[in-house]
Amino acid sequence: MKYSKEEVLQYVREEEIAFIHLAFCDVFGRQKNISIVPSELPRAFEYGIAFDASAIAGFGDEARSDLLLRPDPETLMLLPWRPEHGQVVRMFCSIVYPDGEPFECDTRWLLKEAVSFAEEKGYSFLFGAEQEFYLFKRDENGEPTKIPYDRAGYMDIAPDDKGENIRREICLTLAQMGISPECSHHEEGPGQNEIDFRYSDPLTAADNVMTFQSIVKFIAQRNGLYADFSPKPLPDAPGSGFHINMSVQAADGRDCLYPMVAGVLDKVADMTVFLNPTEESYARFGGHKAPQYITWSRENRSQLVRIPAAVGEYRRAELRSPDPMANPYLAFTLMILAGLYGILTEPELPPAADLNLYQAGSETLMQFKQLPQSLAQAQTAANTAFIQKNVGEKILAEYCKKR
Repeated sequence: MKYSKEEVLQYVREEEIAFIHLAFCDVFGRQKNISIVPSELPRAFEYGIAFDASAIAGFGDEARSDLLLRPDPETLMLLPWRPEHGQVVRMFCSIVYPDGEPFECDTRWLLKEAVSFAEEKGYSFLFGAEQEFYLFKRDENGEPTKIPYDRAGYMDIAPDDKGENIRREICLTLAQMGISPECSHHEEGPGQNEIDFRYSDPLTAADNVMTFQSIVKFIAQRNGLYADFSPKPLPDAPGSGFHINMSVQAADGRDCLYPMVAGVLDKVADMTVFLNPTEESYARFGGHKAPQYITWSRENRSQLVRIPAAVGEYRRAELRSPDPMANPYLAFTLMILAGLYGILTEPELPPAADLNLYQAGSETLMQFKQLPQSLAQAQTAANTAFIQKNVGEKILAEYCKKR
């Protein structure tokens, strides 16, 4: 349910809410928040709540550090793990300068702008997220270890799959918060899990990814475990992916799926540093269904872009290279703009690579372009007019720093 400002104020009064979390994220997608009491909520809606941005990654320095958070009432969500008395709600926020101008490093704002631009051109996009993560045990001091919670394999069941009850708790909590998981199961790696979401509009989908990671980490901790979303936590086990399903609808009813795919393939090397933002990200490529080559095919999980078997409204393209360290707002922004580029300019779609790339010989693989193979290569590949125009110099500079 989407609320207006007046409905949020009424809800906070009637439900005796004790605290409101104003949530946002840094340029890398790490969630932050400020807590306010209900008496400050009207001011937050009218003027925004000031915060010192100089300590937030990519938000500037002490010379110009004052920014404001303005809550989006449509994102009101009760945090169900809080006690009944003294309940807590959360809203995602826009970030603005004191004069009201949007802050250019607010990646949620960038996604809003991309959605609006697409709608002006007559196209609307939908996204579905699939995120993988590991559950590790904690030591006697509560510190995370690299000891997997179980040794189960792909889609195994209890008792081998010890994560079943954790996933159930996560899914039930998400449902309480109005977020609908589509399915969940044990993944290939020991202690590795996956939860998938239904399609939604880009902004809701990105907000749900942020909420999902927070809930998984909280519930894992409550059960004495550590949830790890890093791309390659165990060197000899499968990495964790953030598979992004994307579809497009044209106002004139035109089928734009394949032009969209052509655009994404054309720009994917440019985008890779934002989809795979850590050095560890590149250890995942090339094995365990993690793509290495810029290819596409139907129903083929060895490809970068897969077109799953589906008809009608369920037709979509799945991008398999991103990992869970990606900022979902930036990832969806760039995918929309790359898809639009394909629809509007119609670059040539390369032939489908209908073969298993993990079993192909070197002569066959030489036919295909590769994704960047390191963070440094991805940083170099990002210095293009497409990225500079759509991400901006400040965000690009943060992602291209040596770290």
